[in-house]
Amino acid sequence: MEKRPNILWLCSDQQRFDTLGCYGNRFVRTPNLDRLAESGVLFTRAYCQNPVCTPSRASFLSGRYPRTCRARQNGKNIPEEEILVTKLLHDAGYTGGLSGKLHLSNCHPSVCPTRERRIDDGYDVFDWSHDHGNPFSWEGNEYANWLREQGVEPSPRPRPFREDSRYVRVGMPPELHHTKWCADRAIAFMETAKREEKPWFFSLNWFDPHHPFDPPAEYLERYLPILDQLPLPNYEPGELEDKSSLQRSEHLGAYGKSGSFAYDEMTEYDHRLLRASYYAMVDFLDVQVGRLLCYLEESGQLDDTIILFHSDHGESLGDHGMYLKGAYFYEGSVHVPLIVSWKGHFRSGVRTDALAELTDLAPTLLEACGLPACPGMQGRSLFPLLTGAAPADVFREDVYCEFCKTDKNGDPVAFCTMLFDGRFKLTKIHALAPRYAPDCEGELYDLAADPAERHNLYRDPDHAAIKVRMLEKLCDRIALTADPLPLTTAPW
Repeated sequence: MEKRPNILWLCSDQQRFDTLGCYGNRFVRTPNLDRLAESGVLFTRAYCQNPVCTPSRASFLSGRYPRTCRARQNGKNIPEEEILVTKLLHDAGYTGGLSGKLHLSNCHPSVCPTRERRIDDGYDVFDWSHDHGNPFSWEGNEYANWLREQGVEPSPRPRPFREDSRYVRVGMPPELHHTKWCADRAIAFMETAKREEKPWFFSLNWFDPHHPFDPPAEYLERYLPILDQLPLPNYEPGELEDKSSLQRSEHLGAYGKSGSFAYDEMTEYDHRLLRASYYAMVDFLDVQVGRLLCYLEESGQLDDTIILFHSDHGESLGDHGMYLKGAYFYEGSVHVPLIVSWKGHFRSGVRTDALAELTDLAPTLLEACGLPACPGMQGRSLFPLLTGAAPADVFREDVYCEFCKTDKNGDPVAFCTMLFDGRFKLTKIHALAPRYAPDCEGELYDLAADPAERHNLYRDPDHAAIKVRMLEKLCDRIALTADPLPLTTAPW
């Protein structure tokens, strides 16, 4: 076959779908990602398979659901025998690199003081840096090592942006920022790799716009003159009454910690400044995307490179009275941006409403590179849609998402699943810890009539037939997430 394409895989962390200009946000400044969308395919309805980091990342790198690849919550280690698409690319002759986070294993500094445990992941260059909150927590944090070379010792708790900003802090200046450093390492890798005859892939895994909310000060200052124009969270007092007590606990404090982003303690100014800081992090990330695109173009590699951009999951950002993420599946949490571009090979300037999952990325990349899908992959290749060999507006009948968290004894804190068919979204709560009252079995929303997802129809008799149909489909999807391996090798 002709030379296999390079792959630049850009993944942000905790970024909602509605934070780019090309997705309709009129406040952010994202000209580079908007330009990438114009040159490729923008998915308006792409969904992650878990609303937290490790299970989502393990899922899209393996092409398997969190339940199947067994990395079901943060703090769990992906099993050694799981096969990542990056390993398959490496074995097919690719040179692979990474900058930023990976988060497929427990990487808490109290347990992993050096750096995150790795399986055979296929990365030849591993410029690992889990986050920028306190980079010196890990001896093997490459960003921290670089900061030391610059003579910089960042504060473990940056100063507040203003005296009255309880939730927003000042991040590193642009020239020293983690987001720029990740892009610098990607450019250095691509510059070295282009001298070799082998194709390359690079995973650039930014930590932004993940909390803490601490952008470079000058990027946040842009929003101050228009602060009162920024939207307040999508929340109506009382809307959590017919939802789970776990959500009501998150309303009192993110992750159930009283006082941590406690919604009712926050003012309109708090909400808007926090949103501005989130947008500012996205803006700065977009500047780095521009640097990467310019490098590819100037180095003559743009036409030979597949570029993906997406996030691992979303951010509540105050919607439904909660911040950060948890055991719920509102659009802000599970609906993610997804843009795919390969000049001259994939459709350009196309916006598709087709339902897609992040599990679909691994088999898509393998097919684009002329490689077979790995046995056990559960995602579906988007390659025919991207190339024009299949319709652009139809792909999946529904998308599946799950959340599972256990305590140290293995007992469930929360286990719930979601199915969305493009109109109706069903959440089924399977288990909650005893401290959460079992007062809500699930949620059902009609996003055509209620795009804000405020009115839970789960107990509405007029929607009973729809609920049963969605529960049946959800049951099928849960059954199909069971591990398809080992393969059948004989008739009996």
